[in-house]
Amino acid sequence: MDMTCTTEPGDDAATALDDAMQARDIAVSLPTVTAADPVVKAIRVMALGRLPGLIVVDDKARPRAVLPGTQVLRLAVPVPYQEDPGLARTIDEEHADQFWRELAELTVGDCLPRQPPRPVTVPAGANLLEVAALMARLHSPLVAVVDRDGALVGAITLERLLTNLALSGLED
Repeated sequence: MDMTCTTEPGDDAATALDDAMQARDIAVSLPTVTAADPVVKAIRVMALGRLPGLIVVDDKARPRAVLPGTQVLRLAVPVPYQEDPGLARTIDEEHADQFWRELAELTVGDCLPRQPPRPVTVPAGANLLEVAALMARLHSPLVAVVDRDGALVGAITLERLLTNLALSGLED
């Protein structure tokens, strides 16, 4: 019994495959940072750009890390205070503000783990279901879209993906 599925030009299935949106179709250019950039700059870029996270790139524009906003916040909070919330309560407001001033001396690279997790990336030709599945599985509101050489082509935010899916015909 032949179980192959074929489609002819004009078939709904063939048209759907031809018209399928790919990551490159909805990717946008977002500001990036490097490991050498100050943490203060990274926070500023994210906050002023109203971004859900940041992409850290190397000198060849390849994503080194994709950091959701909560991970960018972790760059700013000293590890002992992240691990022991009680310790943070012992610091008065004047000294708590000092932590923010000390960030000027730290770079993004200083705060990244020695072995950062693999960046959340998809090839430019990935379909939107692949993008959605990756975001859901990794709890990431931001995905870097890369070319065959691994260089950054653009990014897809959760908001952009959901907006695109909502406008592409999801039924009520």
